[in-house]
Amino acid sequence: MIPKMNVYKERWGIVSDDTIKPGLDAMQEALIKVGNPEKKLQIIHVAGTNGKGSTIAFMESILKEHRLSTGVFSSPAIIDIHDQIRINGEAITEAELDKSFETMKEAGLSGLLTDFELLTVAAFVTFERLAPDYVLLETGMGGLLDSTNVVIPLVSVITSIALDHTAFLGTTTAQVAKHKAGIIKKGIPTVIGTLPEEALQVVRKISNRQMSPLYIYGEQFSMQDDVFNGIETFQLAGRRMRGPHQGMNAAVAIQSLLTTGIQLTEKGVSDAVASTQLAHRFQEISPDVFIDGAHNPAAAKVLAETIRTEFPGEKVDFVIGMLKGKDIERTLDELIPVAASFTFLTFPHPQAATGEQLMEYCNHKEKRVTMIGNDTIILVEGRRRKKIVTGSLYLLSNLIDYK
Repeated sequence: MIPKMNVYKERWGIVSDDTIKPGLDAMQEALIKVGNPEKKLQIIHVAGTNGKGSTIAFMESILKEHRLSTGVFSSPAIIDIHDQIRINGEAITEAELDKSFETMKEAGLSGLLTDFELLTVAAFVTFERLAPDYVLLETGMGGLLDSTNVVIPLVSVITSIALDHTAFLGTTTAQVAKHKAGIIKKGIPTVIGTLPEEALQVVRKISNRQMSPLYIYGEQFSMQDDVFNGIETFQLAGRRMRGPHQGMNAAVAIQSLLTTGIQLTEKGVSDAVASTQLAHRFQEISPDVFIDGAHNPAAAKVLAETIRTEFPGEKVDFVIGMLKGKDIERTLDELIPVAASFTFLTFPHPQAATGEQLMEYCNHKEKRVTMIGNDTIILVEGRRRKKIVTGSLYLLSNLIDYK
């Protein structure tokens, strides 16, 4: 479900399917009909189980500091369809999205695509018309069969690999890695974060087969004590986005931009990294109240590590809502060592698990269920412990008016 997608489909009389249908044939046919806008863009393609949004946010900020314009396509929506297509950090306007839907209607795309494929085409059409210097393109799911995998990018980026979307991507790390590594193109460089050994072997094999130069975090580039070492060396002033994993994401962003040949300055990179803040990534929204979109075990593990780093020796109160189909029990198990309590809730989304269902998976003794509108959830200041609201990004978008 893409919020407000139906508004545009109904306005322009375009039919599309709200199911998931992995594959590229329909996308390729549709893009021919609109003149292959993706071939006219300078694209950085980003896949990964976690860290895609943060890495793109760092790249977006760095490019802005160097007076280069950006287009970003990302998912899921934070508020609605408009923030999934951004120009220079701003959500696309209704007027601009109408122009793109009009183009797709006139090209005869009705009935050919799924909702996400249609939105992907809309992004390409928009970027061709508005002509940003660089497009930062995030995969929706996986990579190999994802609707975005119709491009020849300047660089392919894989931030992380872990089990997620197992019904579509496979039940082993190697199977998931094959999908993520599907964005690697012949002769195009690839930049990757820290990957499990099983996943790394798959990525190395595919990059070798594609003759893609491979840059691995911790080998060809690194970030230590706010010093980036890679194609260039930059001393940074620090990061607003907390947690050691964000140091790696920043390094992946810098290395990826340098790999394209973009000339970066130390001051520009330092100022950008110091100021970057992505909504819902360990974001402090009120004193001692944070929101973080940890929606799978790998992300929950990173969140727990961040809590240990930022609040040594402390335990926190978690407020959690998640979608059905996620690995709920393992996600909660990763958080238990840093948890003082869990509060579970149901939120407005057709795939949301109920608070009661979530609590059944929780192996912590301090747990309860409450309603999303209850002021005991959010976000009363002056509590004894720090509070982390986490789980689905759809939940966090429902809390946009939390203050």
